[in-house]
Amino acid sequence: MTTTLITGGNRGLGHETARRLIEAGQTVWIGARDPENGREAADRLGAKFIQLDVTDDASVNAAVETLRAQAGHLDVLINNAGILGEVTAPEDMTVDQIRHVYETNVFGLVRVTHAFLPLLRAATVPSVINVTSGLGSFTLTHDPERVESRYPLAAYGSSKSAVTMLTMQYAKATPDVRFNAVDPGQTATEFTGHTGHSVEEGAEAAVRIATLGPDTPTGTVTDRAGVLPW
Repeated sequence: MTTTLITGGNRGLGHETARRLIEAGQTVWIGARDPENGREAADRLGAKFIQLDVTDDASVNAAVETLRAQAGHLDVLINNAGILGEVTAPEDMTVDQIRHVYETNVFGLVRVTHAFLPLLRAATVPSVINVTSGLGSFTLTHDPERVESRYPLAAYGSSKSAVTMLTMQYAKATPDVRFNAVDPGQTATEFTGHTGHSVEEGAEAAVRIATLGPDTPTGTVTDRAGVLPW
């Protein structure tokens, strides 16, 4: 049975992805900072809960040891945890504001990936799925027909550009683990003020990659419609 860990899996896209993967027969661990919310979500879904703050070394290392003891390996890691940060005009943005976003969206992803690689390498077909965004796409943010061009989210958008490039670099340099990035698009969750398409549609790209098994590619960036332009 496939064992999957989803960071930030207690609500929104992470929660829906967990629900769909459990339906597909996977054993899903929900990682969340808040134990109460995380356990409630896990109980509701039939998932397992693990306390996990992607910005904290001790929390991540403890989560690794818990999974090592209880599962012995990790088949799929979905780096879903992310924050929007303050919506500030680029000219007014401070270092502290962008650092706050990068701590979760970029450095947190690297911290979790690095820590869990030994457990991933204990699996037969290890896979890492990083949740990116079209708001980090150079092509889409310059296309007036696309919603991504309407939001000047310098901290969040640039953090997702970094997520996509990190995914490509991991894929090139780590051939024994499959690395892919997925874009849920503008999805109606708390994160977007409930604007956009359904959470079911938003989860499609991650669910597809997470259920490919031995056919999982590496080095791809996709949304539910196909290849995402960058």
